[in-house]
Amino acid sequence: MARADFYLIDKPRFREDPLLLVCELARRAFASGQPTAILVRSLDQAEELDAKLWEFDEAAFIPHQIAGDDDDAVTPVLIVPPGVDAAERPLLINLRDACATGRFERVLEVVAADPAERDGSRRRWSEYKQRGLDLKKNDM
Repeated sequence: MARADFYLIDKPRFREDPLLLVCELARRAFASGQPTAILVRSLDQAEELDAKLWEFDEAAFIPHQIAGDDDDAVTPVLIVPPGVDAAERPLLINLRDACATGRFERVLEVVAADPAERDGSRRRWSEYKQRGLDLKKNDM
């Protein structure tokens, strides 16, 4: 059964920069050997995340790129902006307003502390529940 994990940002470190949590989740995914796609809201957010993955931890190396070229199939972590086609991955990290679609084993929903973000996450929770996914909430 597919699973959706909701990461609700609460810690000051992540409140100030929610993409740090995304970097931590991507590091864990890479360490576990799971090919991962990060669904971002815009090309600007993709570029910001790309830079952050290089600099957030000097000791961490997370092979990644923005999706859209010939290396996509062999890159462990793909950053996928809207409108870019990428092969399905077993693990998704979703930063978009809509639920993830396609075939996946697990989706990680990163939810900022903003009240509007929390409202959107409630809608996604309900949709995933209707689709039969196993749901879990994590306070971060």
